[in-house]
Amino acid sequence: MKTALSIAGSDSSGGAGIQADLKTMTMNGVFGMSAVTALTAQNTTGVSAIMEVTPLFLQQQIDAVFEDIRPDAVKVGMTSSAGLILVIADRLRAYHAANIVVDPVMVSTSGCPLLRAGAVAALRRELLPLAAVITPNIPEAEILAGMPIKNPDDMEAAAKRISGECGCAVLCKGGHSVSDANDLLYADGAAQWLPGRRISNPNTHGTGCTLSSAIAANLAKGCELAVSVRRAKKYISGALAAMLDLGKGSGPLNHAFALPPEITECK
Repeated sequence: MKTALSIAGSDSSGGAGIQADLKTMTMNGVFGMSAVTALTAQNTTGVSAIMEVTPLFLQQQIDAVFEDIRPDAVKVGMTSSAGLILVIADRLRAYHAANIVVDPVMVSTSGCPLLRAGAVAALRRELLPLAAVITPNIPEAEILAGMPIKNPDDMEAAAKRISGECGCAVLCKGGHSVSDANDLLYADGAAQWLPGRRISNPNTHGTGCTLSSAIAANLAKGCELAVSVRRAKKYISGALAAMLDLGKGSGPLNHAFALPPEITECK
């Protein structure tokens, strides 16, 4: 069985972060492992507290995984601070990690800041160049590219700029009133639009975590990047379309059981 490691924060409500990553990896046919960057007290309405782990303890978690069960892919989510980013980048370089997917989580769906001021520079300098692909949403892409994004042409320009400066493929996620549910994959100097349809579902907590983890799972199985992205997009669209609700109209989507995905190996 192929393996994938999630380096991210814990979500006490189970809808995002490490919990969503592990569920998604399991449903996409790989064995999921974790290195926790921070504990959060949160639910679908917001984050009430964050307790960051020490850089040393994060290093020990990553070392423990790589020294025993080498991951075929790595997904990096919430990184909180420059100190943690430096440790993650150092260990991934030391182990020559492959198929790294970085979800540059800066603000939670509910609007809570999850990345400390000053850490964006460390993210750009240390971590993004190691990635096979990064998965920013529109606000995150605006920060990384240093430009406003108001239309699809802006998305292409921003993705091209980020890719050129950071040396990685970029999946710029649509939405945020820019391109409906159409995503843009910019890789190897070429842009590819991935059409989608907007699904009216209020339960979107953790969708970014789920998408990036599904991409990592498919990369771990040997799928090419474009195939991995298409499979992940199909998976999250099916989960949203299932309209599952665990709370009083605003509960987290239970992505793990919403859609049995294709889990065959990529050749």
